Amino acid sequence: QVVESGGGFAQPGGSLRLSCAASGLTMDYYSIGWFRQAPGKEREGVACLSLGDGDTRYSESAKGRFTISRVNGENAVNLQMNSLKPEDTAVYYCRGETYGGSVYWGQGTQVTVSS
Repeated sequence: QVVESGGGFAQPGGSLRLSCAASGLTMDYYSIGWFRQAPGKEREGVACLSLGDGDTRYSESAKGRFTISRVNGENAVNLQMNSLKPEDTAVYYCRGETYGGSVYWGQGTQVTVSS
């Protein structure tokens, strides 16, 4: 239902872009967001976009560096990550939530930031 792409390796200060596409009707989804989980840590929210009004929310660590945007009115979003830091290293998961309250998670994509 939710498929991520992108990720990979970047040096500190570099950039990466993640993409997420949710299957189903455009009107089904309330929001699509990104979470991440580093080794030994709990999963945390990074950024979220409400598809109805375009409202975006970011974690404190993502503000000013990451941008979540919708792709062409579809159930798809990009997460542009700039000024990456080693502490951004984690598995990033896309999460889609429908108006009906169903939640779908992607399989996760690895992001590694290292010199």
